[in-house]
Amino acid sequence: MNNMFDRTSVLPVILALGVSMLLSFALTPLVKRLAYKIGAVDVPKDKRRMHDHPIPRLGGLSIFVGFVIAVMLFAQPDRQLRGILLGACLIVAVGVVDDSHPLGAGIKFILQIVAALIAVWHGVVIQTIANPLPFGGDYWDFGIMAVPITVIWIVAVTNSVNLIDGLDGLADGVSTIAALTMLVIALLMRNIEMAVICAALVGACVGFIPYNRNPAKMFMGDTGATFLGYMLATVSVTGLFKLYAIISFIVPFIILGFPIFDTASAFTRRILKGQNPMKADRSHTHHKLIDMGMNQKQAVATLYLVAGVLGLCAVMIVTSGYVKVILSAAALAGTAFTAARIARYPHDHHKKEEASRPEDDGDASQCREEES
Repeated sequence: MNNMFDRTSVLPVILALGVSMLLSFALTPLVKRLAYKIGAVDVPKDKRRMHDHPIPRLGGLSIFVGFVIAVMLFAQPDRQLRGILLGACLIVAVGVVDDSHPLGAGIKFILQIVAALIAVWHGVVIQTIANPLPFGGDYWDFGIMAVPITVIWIVAVTNSVNLIDGLDGLADGVSTIAALTMLVIALLMRNIEMAVICAALVGACVGFIPYNRNPAKMFMGDTGATFLGYMLATVSVTGLFKLYAIISFIVPFIILGFPIFDTASAFTRRILKGQNPMKADRSHTHHKLIDMGMNQKQAVATLYLVAGVLGLCAVMIVTSGYVKVILSAAALAGTAFTAARIARYPHDHHKKEEASRPEDDGDASQCREEES
């Protein structure tokens, strides 16, 4: 039997997924009580918020704890994984403080860079990738630029996931799909250690979904959104970027395509309009879907579909065969067409609402808008 499907080798993967899911689900009620005690609660103070009662926003802590325990039980932490976990601890600590007593954007940004540098110090570095061009050698070696490039990647993905956390269950579900895609690729590569880490991340996300889906009983807050972004970024470096083939350059961007596209699109639009790129507005993809007439559940389901298609594309690219490559290209084209249609949808009729609603793009609980 193929080693990839050997019962003994895959058992830690299954156990990591199951344990992290159960822990995340079981711990959330306890974290909910803690959130009320420390004031990590989103209180609806204006019509902008979609909920009509206080909702705790510390749910990411249960995701983090479930993930870490599963990894410690079923993985064999090497230097890189220890660095990732240390950086994740800092990210979560900052998130917990921010969810209870909001921090300034500058402080959070600096601490995210520190967390990225902790991972880099432990060997999580994008040092070499395959050359996607037909000239210039087989590989690109970043040399002294490897560290800043890796830090930019980690911080960018961390914030991209945080910025899409604007609807109930959106960031959690998209992160689940991305982690599941990495899990499948790890199994195809027969990389059990990476598979265990990805399985623990998938399980922790799934365990929290019952509390976070619409209507949400709890928000993951910055604690969860930045943690998930950080983990997806660092795991993609240790796993996907380590493939010395053409797919090493493409696959991570495809898997994380939706949050990357959404953030880049919003920032580009603001810059072209002469606005501060960090100024919050209704230019995010999920806002546009709501503006187009979808309710919150429909918008989230649509974006799950986009993330799922991108994940399927990534898996098909990793596997061999011309048919799979053609299907992958077709799926990518369809996703790009859908994204372009959404991006072109006008949102000027919400300017008056924008002007009267102060927002903080980095705080997921403050990004949720009314459905109409």
